[in-house]
Amino acid sequence: MIAGVKIKKLNKYTDNRGYLTELFRSDEDNYSPVMAYASMTNPGVVRGPHEHVYQSDGFAFFGPGNFRLYLWDRREESETKGEKIEIEVGEDNPSFVIVPPGVVHGYKCISDKAALSVNLPDKLYKGKNKAEEIDEIRWEEDKNSPYQIK
Repeated sequence: MIAGVKIKKLNKYTDNRGYLTELFRSDEDNYSPVMAYASMTNPGVVRGPHEHVYQSDGFAFFGPGNFRLYLWDRREESETKGEKIEIEVGEDNPSFVIVPPGVVHGYKCISDKAALSVNLPDKLYKGKNKAEEIDEIRWEEDKNSPYQIK
């Protein structure tokens, strides 16, 4: 595991209407999101890898579809500097994953159908009123990047 990354299994409560999944509770994760967005990713498509300098991401992966999530620890002060992990998340492994600043992250849709992810970051995209620089280092734009998702 990478220091500071939290992976929590999400429970699906199913009945004859479908299911309910509690994605986030402030009394469990000591995490404070300030916005939320959802994205659908088509089969075989990669999002990332990238990292943030200040922002943590809180990803909920619960379906439909599945992803392979990739994490690399780039933080100089971290006891897990240089570590890489891969984990399958989504419909078959519903998970809420908190990724701290300095951890490169990205994911690939590995199912034969589009997959849903929801992100609850703890910083506003482009800051208040979208007036600030974007807090991202985009590794996917560097063909020689050590952070590759295949």
